[in-house]
Amino acid sequence: KVTAGLGFGRLGSFGGMGSPLGDRPDVDFGRGGMVNYSQWFRGPAAPFGGIEYKVTDKITFKAEYSSDAYEIESATRKTFDRRSPMNYGIEYQASKMIRAGLYSMYGTEIGFNISVLLNPDQRPKGGMGGPGPEPVLPRPSINESPEVWETTWLAQPDVKKLLIENMNRNLVRTGVTVEQISVTGTTAQIRFRNTIYDAAAQAAGRVARAMSHTMPASVETFELVPVVNGMAAAKITVRRSDIEALEFAPDAGTALRARTTIAEAGAPLPDLANNPDLYPKFSWSLSPYYQTMLFNPGAPFQFSGGVRLAGRYEITPGLVFSASVTKALVGGITRRTSPNGSRLPPVRSDAVLYYTEGDPGLETATAAWYGKLAPELYGRVTAGYLEQMFGGVSAEVLWKPVNSRFALGAEANYVAQRDTNGGFGFGDYDYRIATGHVSGYLDLGKGYQAQIDVGRYLAGDIGSTFTLMRTFSNGWKIGAFATLTNVSAKDFGEGSFDKGLKFEIPLAWFTGQPTRNSRPFVLRPVGRDGGAMLQVSDRLYDVLDGYEAKGIDAQWGRFWK
Repeated sequence: KVTAGLGFGRLGSFGGMGSPLGDRPDVDFGRGGMVNYSQWFRGPAAPFGGIEYKVTDKITFKAEYSSDAYEIESATRKTFDRRSPMNYGIEYQASKMIRAGLYSMYGTEIGFNISVLLNPDQRPKGGMGGPGPEPVLPRPSINESPEVWETTWLAQPDVKKLLIENMNRNLVRTGVTVEQISVTGTTAQIRFRNTIYDAAAQAAGRVARAMSHTMPASVETFELVPVVNGMAAAKITVRRSDIEALEFAPDAGTALRARTTIAEAGAPLPDLANNPDLYPKFSWSLSPYYQTMLFNPGAPFQFSGGVRLAGRYEITPGLVFSASVTKALVGGITRRTSPNGSRLPPVRSDAVLYYTEGDPGLETATAAWYGKLAPELYGRVTAGYLEQMFGGVSAEVLWKPVNSRFALGAEANYVAQRDTNGGFGFGDYDYRIATGHVSGYLDLGKGYQAQIDVGRYLAGDIGSTFTLMRTFSNGWKIGAFATLTNVSAKDFGEGSFDKGLKFEIPLAWFTGQPTRNSRPFVLRPVGRDGGAMLQVSDRLYDVLDGYEAKGIDAQWGRFWK
């Protein structure tokens, strides 16, 4: 491979050939964060180039001629001594994921590099593991055993309780739990909780297989309803005879989907029975956590890691008490920060105080209610210590049709800023504010989703945030966001406006084992107070995402897994 080009700015600082496209105007960086398009292709220009030669499938030699004089780094800061425009390297591709390189740079320096390449569409361990599914159990022929097709079983005492027990006994290896059941002579509706599979279709498939083992022969129609935080998200309706006939058919997933309907969950069948063993339910976890502070000129990378103790107590479907406490064990985030320059209340710029003074600290302690207000309309109310920096009350409604690419939500909050010591107080700042947003969500197809939030932010500024995300088939989410409000660049401070990148990496991608856990990460060049939103756990769109028709269809191939 041969690369050649003409560079401007830094890349025109060595071996120049004049200014072929005009002089380069002075630039005023101001607060930063703006596009200096007047600098493009202006000023002194210089050629640069390189060559790359692949000796074998694993070994590559490289050489380049650089037109960057590194005037600040070499002449002013004395970071290194640049004596030559030539750089050389040799790289070894150990595998598809790992590459190592050794380099000679500037005529004075030696560099070593290891790169780990992650492809969201390819899991490091290949496919997904976990316990295999139970085979479908076909019913006997009605002609041979007409008595088993009768509906007299409906009169059996505690029949629903027995069916729930049998279903959960069959599903015990899967991480799926039956919450509620309603039955007639020919139809059974199972409302289930999926705690392990990142694909709703796979959880539904496991429930359908279990139903083939436990439901009387007269039950022909299976209605599979995933429930999230007590809310019925959708209804997948399949015929039992189709499951029996297609289990081993070629392209069984496509064939079954053509005979399956996905609709709004609607009302349950008559005489809905609850799982008597499910509520109240207490669970807890002890897990690692980490915090980072990036791009600070005084300390560009700061890291703190430790343990998080979390508990969750579910009283009834949709009513949850939860809390978490953190303790740092390694690293540390200090107060070495650049001047804020913001004229807004320190709703985020004082985050370092919470990191340093709130250890150990009460991270969250909330009571939350989730419910279905009407068909396709969901609601949430959360009260308590909502996040590390704020406590108060948050209320939300979401209109999310199962078979639509569009959803609309609204959120209203009244919060106060917490003390920095990680305790229960609010006296350090005496800052209270009402904030909220109206949000629109649009599925653009091929994994792309756009979101716009319009409203009032924590610092009192008013504006909107635009987010564009891409979701890959195995759960990776990658995107970008930008927020513009009525705060000027001068009042906002360094960075001029809030923007950054978003990532969410599912743990199943790394481990190859089914789990719904994932790690979200936001990468901001500069974190300031303008455009800051409240951080509330389990917002409605996030917990219901993937349980609509498009989300189920995207993973439908895993119904038989």
